[in-house]
Amino acid sequence: MCLGIPGQIIEIVDETFQIAKVEVGGVRRGVSIALIAADGVAPGDWVLIHVGFAMSKINEQEAQETLKMLKEMGAAYTDEIALLQKSQIGKGNQ
Repeated sequence: MCLGIPGQIIEIVDETFQIAKVEVGGVRRGVSIALIAADGVAPGDWVLIHVGFAMSKINEQEAQETLKMLKEMGAAYTDEIALLQKSQIGKGNQ
């Protein structure tokens, strides 16, 4: 199962290629922000991530509620975090 999972932008690591370092469940990885760059994103913003791409900006309350719900799902959440840990986008930017 693939989920959209909330993450918080820590920093923009590559403006040319639109890559941000995002933290999700204690894991930091590079994520493409190309799909939402026109909306304006900055460190501290929350985004919904799916397969290495930030799909939309969300507010912190929505992010926290979604994370709580995902954690209650158990295996689906832990599987998604495991996939994120194995991701290759921005691996040199950890």
